[in-house]
Formats: sequence, C-alpha cells, structure tokens
Amino acid sequence: MRAAIKTQTLTLVQAINDALRIMLQENQNVILMGEDIGKNGGVFRATEGLQSEFGEDRVLDTPLSEAGFIGAAIGMAVNGFIPVAEIQFLGFIYPAFEQIMTHASRLRMRTMGHYTVPMVIRAPYGAGVRAPEIHCDSTEALFTHMPGIKVVCPSSPADAKGLLIAAIEDPDPVLFLEPMRCYRSSREEVPEGKYSIEIGKGKKLVEGTDVTIISWGAMIPVALKAAEEMKIQEVSCEVIDLRTLYPLDQDLISESVQKTGRTVIVHEAHSTGGVGNDVLAIINDTSFLYQKAPTERVTGFDTPVPYFGFEDYYLPTEKRVVKAIEKVLSF
Repeated sequence: MRAAIKTQTLTLVQAINDALRIMLQENQNVILMGEDIGKNGGVFRATEGLQSEFGEDRVLDTPLSEAGFIGAAIGMAVNGFIPVAEIQFLGFIYPAFEQIMTHASRLRMRTMGHYTVPMVIRAPYGAGVRAPEIHCDSTEALFTHMPGIKVVCPSSPADAKGLLIAAIEDPDPVLFLEPMRCYRSSREEVPEGKYSIEIGKGKKLVEGTDVTIISWGAMIPVALKAAEEMKIQEVSCEVIDLRTLYPLDQDLISESVQKTGRTVIVHEAHSTGGVGNDVLAIINDTSFLYQKAPTERVTGFDTPVPYFGFEDYYLPTEKRVVKAIEKVLSF
C-alpha cells in the first residue's frame, strides 16, 4: 500500500512561500529578488522569513527600478542562475515591459537555442482589495501576446505551490500571476514537500452537462458560486480553471464545450483584447458546429479599474454570471 500523502492547511500566499523555500533549499542557483522582499518579506509577506533563513545573497532587496532588476534577472538567468523576481503589483511591471518583450522572451530564438532564460516574474494582480490606482490592473493579455514567455495564474493554494515549482524549473521565462483576492481568502490541504503541476494544463473543477464556465484566478470563486446557484434551477454547469493563460489548454476547452454546447467565459480584465477572446477563438476553431448558443463573456469594462467606491461595479459578479448562463440557455 502507498503511504498517505502528508498535507498541511495553507492559504495561497503561504503555499507560495512554501514553494519558494523548497526551491531555495534544493537549488543554490535559485535567487529571489525584488523591492522589500527581504527584511520586510514583501508587501503581502509572500517571502516572509526567507532572507533570514537563506541570507541576503539569496534573497535580495532591490532598488525601486523594475526595468533595472528585471534586466539584471535576465542577465543572471543566461549565466546559470534561476532568478525569481517579484513585482510588487502587476501594474508596476510596465517600466520592465521592454526588458521582457525585447530580451526575456526572445533570447532563446535570438541565440538559436544556445541560451535560455530560466527566470520567473511573480506579480500580485487584480481588483477587489481596495488598493490604490495602478495596483489593481489585470493586464495579463499584454504578456500572452508575447511568444517565448509562459503566463501562469493559479486560483488555489495547492495549484499555486505546484505551478510555482514547475515555473522555477522551466527553462524559459514564466510570468506567475497571483490573484490578490485569493491570497488569504481560503485555506486548503496542500501536499508537503516538493511536487509540480504541468504548465499548460487546465483543471476541471466541477463536472457538468448543460453549460461550460471558463475562468481563472480570482474569478474562479465567482464562477463556482454561479454554478452552485444554477443548481436551484436544475442546470448542470461545468467549471474549468485554465490555470495557464499561455499556452492555453486547447484540448480541455474544446472537450468541455463540445460536451455542453454552451459556454460562458468569465474574467476581470477589460473586455477588449482580453484572454477570453483567445478562448473564444479556440471554441470557434475547434467546436463551432457543436455550439447551441453564442458564447457569452462576463468581464471587466473597458475603463481603468476605478477607485474604491466603484470597484465592485467594475468586477464580474455572481449575478452577472448567472444572467449570462440564463442567456445561453434561453437562446
């Protein structure tokens, strides 16, 4: 008989801390870097205790220059290190966009495979936590349009740990998005020790037959609540967590939407240019003739994320998702 897997009950941010500790212990080339991640343990305490355990040479507090330390991380990555750089909030990543777009994502191609860029960029993102302007952006689609870099977005503690370990072990750059609303909103049993989850593979959270709901990150709890609400109407919803936004799990998407024939896509990013449009393209390319209704999208609006008092009006809600489900059912 197999020995029972030992688990520990963790929040998402604790699972990230656990993954970072495991990889720092295992591989001397893993280096953490970012603003205030050392002594302070980061804004959300994701790196709490790691500098005191591994030293200032392994957990580096950097100057306030995203372009500077992301550029330094790229140089470290092509010289044998595995840097894990933290951007305090995704909205602060824009000064480093040129480094990521021009260098991190292209060096493998530029050097014809002689160099890879094994680095991870961690970034809290998303609205709903009453943070100031620019702190709440959900602009993941800027990076899914960048061949050469993978984009990962877990919604649960166990997935966060396994996906972060996989990202650190990946030979190519990975943008690892951490939904702030999920950091401490729930706990679950997370396996102890090292394990990884394959990047590029989504996860079916709920089996269903009538409607497929596709989402990721902080919108997963919203999708699950809507699916639960529809049970009252005897509607069976299948809920898919993409987990990886680039590359998308085309097989999982097409298999589900071909079964149900109706789809609702939920994301908090702006409607125009959002990753949901790429999901919709996959549905049209692979499963158009299976569809019983046009796909509905429930998204944020084409405005900057508003200030505190209006944040809840911007974000997709359970009510909006339920309305979209009813629309595709009544088509």
